[in-house]
Amino acid sequence: MGKQAIHFNISERKLLLRLVDIISILLSLYFVSDWFHFDYFTITPENWTWVGVLIIYITIFGTIFELYDLQKASKPHIVFANIILTASVTVLFYLLTPFFTPLLPSNRLQIVYFYLAIIVALSLWRLIYVTFITSPRFYKKVLIVGETSNIETIVDAFKDADPNYKIVGYINCEQVALDTVKFKDIIEYPPEALHQVIQEQSISEIVVASYNAETITSDIYYDLITLLERGFPIKEYTQVYEDMTYRVPVQFVRKDFYKYFPFSRSNHNKLYLFFHRAFDLFLAFIGVLLGVFIVPFVLVINLIGNRGPLFYFQERVGKNGKLFQIIKFRTMVTNAETGGAVWAVKDDCRITPFGTFLRRSRVDEIPQFINILKGDMSLIGPRPERPYFVKELSQVIPFYETRHIVKPGLTGWAQVNVRYGNTVEDSLLKLQYDLYYIKHRSFFLDFNVMVKTVGTMLYFRGQ
Repeated sequence: MGKQAIHFNISERKLLLRLVDIISILLSLYFVSDWFHFDYFTITPENWTWVGVLIIYITIFGTIFELYDLQKASKPHIVFANIILTASVTVLFYLLTPFFTPLLPSNRLQIVYFYLAIIVALSLWRLIYVTFITSPRFYKKVLIVGETSNIETIVDAFKDADPNYKIVGYINCEQVALDTVKFKDIIEYPPEALHQVIQEQSISEIVVASYNAETITSDIYYDLITLLERGFPIKEYTQVYEDMTYRVPVQFVRKDFYKYFPFSRSNHNKLYLFFHRAFDLFLAFIGVLLGVFIVPFVLVINLIGNRGPLFYFQERVGKNGKLFQIIKFRTMVTNAETGGAVWAVKDDCRITPFGTFLRRSRVDEIPQFINILKGDMSLIGPRPERPYFVKELSQVIPFYETRHIVKPGLTGWAQVNVRYGNTVEDSLLKLQYDLYYIKHRSFFLDFNVMVKTVGTMLYFRGQ
């Protein structure tokens, strides 16, 4: 099979980034402590909890400020800005939680050493990562065996998901090849060159991209079996698509749809559902208290800036297709849809100036905590859509109504990964993320959504 190049999978790179971030910071603090007689962060058996708290802060704020986004992690100027944000907020929280962290030193210059040590450690390690790990020598080289109709969609999705995933070639598996691939940087090889390409190009993996396995010629089929028996990695493209993009490729699903939707057992796990609902009620109660506090301010400004009702009620589709009234602070002019339901668009002229502020700050969403308390919604889940659009989208997007098997959410996996969309294509993309959440629903994924939601709010995304 030839010598394969060294490469790191997505999960391996994310784990590598997190582990070396922590190790480099602790080593940096150790050397600073020793060199400058710095005693603010001296690790001893009695204060080992300080290390745990620092690791938690770095992990959470690094995620919020996208230090572990592989696309951004390969761009030095973005990485450095994210390092400054992560280090600044981490040090701030570390200083503000003295019950779990060291008491403030008498020599306040040590705080500066502490701050700079974290920045220098992260910067040096990330410089090494960008220079070596994201270089072509560590690319995962892939050969696609499939039909010409799939190639462009697959290449675009994989390229966006992982900059180190390099599709170097393509072999048409059809008996009658009617088309040739005309795609930048993708070379079409003849079927008989399969073994030669693997050896010469140091291919690490073959991805079979075929709607119908019956279209694969017998010669290619036996070549693939031979490679598989030798231990060569061969994967089906929907499996790779889901693992890399964290979404379910419904556009590739056909009559064997049941293979793609072995939904998470958490959807029927009583313990998970109990704690999920308890968490919903806890945060919704806090959200309602926050809403009570800010309503007077919103009411006064609404009278001046919006001139109309404070709240906006709209029918949405909930779990199992049940309709409910969603509650929001009104952000549009009154009678904004006299001509019927229409998509909201960027810079929509129907949105008032104060409404723009409410949307960007997410304050308009606060009344939905009442929906969560009532049980119409959950904190995390697919965003609830209007019946008109559900009916329209379900006619053109396969499995669209599958998203209604769980409660809709105030935030969700699609909301933290996709910007605001107002087209059928955008709805398809959001559905892929929604189905991924339903399929892999768990405490860990819920926590991931919550952390990413904070980053989404800070960067004003998902508008």
